[in-house]
Amino acid sequence: MLNRYVSKTPKSQQLHQKAEKVLPAGVSYFLRYIEPYPFYTAKAKGSKLTDVDGNEYIDFWLGHTALILGHSPPEVMKEVRRQIGNGTHYGTAHELEIALAEQIAKMVPSAEMVRFTNSGTEANMYATRLARTYTNRGKIAKFEGGWHGGYDALNIAIKPPLDVPESGGLTSGALRDTIVLPFNNIKEARRRIKNERLAAIIIEPVQGAGGCIPAEREFLKELRELCTKNGTLLIFDEVITGFRLAPGGAQQHYGVLPDITVMGKILGGGFPIGAFASRKEIMNHMNPILYERPRFSFHGGTFCANPITMTAGLATLKLLQDGQLLNELNKRGNNLRQKLSDIFERNHVDVQVTGEGSLFHTHFTREKVKDVRDVFRADRGKLLNYHMHLIMNGVFFLPTRTGALSTTHTESDIERLLTEAEIFAKKN
Repeated sequence: MLNRYVSKTPKSQQLHQKAEKVLPAGVSYFLRYIEPYPFYTAKAKGSKLTDVDGNEYIDFWLGHTALILGHSPPEVMKEVRRQIGNGTHYGTAHELEIALAEQIAKMVPSAEMVRFTNSGTEANMYATRLARTYTNRGKIAKFEGGWHGGYDALNIAIKPPLDVPESGGLTSGALRDTIVLPFNNIKEARRRIKNERLAAIIIEPVQGAGGCIPAEREFLKELRELCTKNGTLLIFDEVITGFRLAPGGAQQHYGVLPDITVMGKILGGGFPIGAFASRKEIMNHMNPILYERPRFSFHGGTFCANPITMTAGLATLKLLQDGQLLNELNKRGNNLRQKLSDIFERNHVDVQVTGEGSLFHTHFTREKVKDVRDVFRADRGKLLNYHMHLIMNGVFFLPTRTGALSTTHTESDIERLLTEAEIFAKKN
């Protein structure tokens, strides 16, 4: 299979040889590395990627699941081109940041006020700081398998072995105030924090890097009750689920409201963004007119609320706000997960297809998958081979990662995925 990949991608191989001289591992983010080298994209439109060798792929990775309207959606591109004529970066206050903040407050149930960042990592970092400031507590908790970006205090227990640091440079001081909890297990979570005074508990309602594992609705409800009882803020990391599961994200979908919501990906309309939102009494701790140090929580950045990003984000949210596109995507996602399960079942391949709404993942195991431990007990080698088979046949998933649907995926695109899944299942 690798020989066939190499024969189809000679220009990508040449580019990777150049890239290795100036980029560690030849990529800007190792997540994007593909063995023996990644293909290099030349252009993207709708549901399709085209690489420098002219190979076309139906894209189910969608820019880390960010591109819910597909690549280069015309309505968004039109507004972006208009804004470029008015300037790309101001470094001052401007009307567009108000408009997007108002749109978020209109759509997200728990959001009254908003602050913008340039990535989900930044948003999670500032949300954690805000929670600590508001509660005047230091400790926080996160869940096994939860990915909240590269912020030190949350960069722990992401994949097995869970006790091995995710990176060098993570000091004991940075991690000592973080308690790790089991996902989808409220009884054990309650036991681990019984004698703790936590500033916040942060959770992905659907774990992304952890295997596209949805939180159980009752688990989220009990977690909400536990946080309220203990005076602990509940943070939903909705970088992936925000504006995808519903116009108001996972909190609307599950009917459970957090105290702070972290957003990104879809919100940027294809441009870099992060954001966090909460009720006014919490968010006002970032207003130094109202609170002096140490009751003031700093947030800022050179490119925060960049006008191009604000424009793209606003155009995107306006297309999603009535829920019609998202409801249709959720139906298609539910149908796709069932069809994938049926394909592997009738070919006697042990598989668990996980996900929620328009998100989906395939795990080669017979046991039910409820957390990241289950994910890594599955056959990861077979998963890699499955995704490489798809890539070789014009269907792109970043190997071993979550897939997603966009509004531009056609029935033909989905049928192509199902056909290639069947071919793989019959051979395995």
